[in-house]
Parts: sequence; structure tokens; C-alpha cells
Amino acid sequence: MSASTEDVAADIDTNSFGPTAVASLASVGLALYFYYVRGDKQRGQFVGFWPVTILAFASFLKLEEIKELLEED
Repeated sequence: MSASTEDVAADIDTNSFGPTAVASLASVGLALYFYYVRGDKQRGQFVGFWPVTILAFASFLKLEEIKELLEED
């Protein structure tokens, strides 16, 4: 018998402010530093894309975890 949706929802970690969010916020700060403080606009824009990539990868991993929980017996 596969896991019900309620069981999967209960098993998923609900910590929304974990290392992923900290890394994303830190990279936003770093991008602002490069862009405004150091005046290196190109590097600031490059680093500014990091939060999106970090959050997308974390979402992918979370969806894989959910998929595995739904598929296990």
C-alpha cells in the first residue's frame, strides 16, 4: 500500500528557513556588495543569479524526496 498524501505531508521537513534560504540571502548580499560597494556591476549581476539557482536546485531535491516517499510501500 502506498503512502497517503497526508502521510507524505507529515513526513516532509517544514523548516522553511534552512541552509538553502541562508545561502540565497547571503548571495543576494554578496551581489549587492559587488554591484554597489565595489562598483563591479558585471560580477554583481552574475552573483545575483545564484539565489535563483540555489532555490531551484533545493526545490528539485525536495520534489525528489516527495516522489520517493510516495513511491515507497
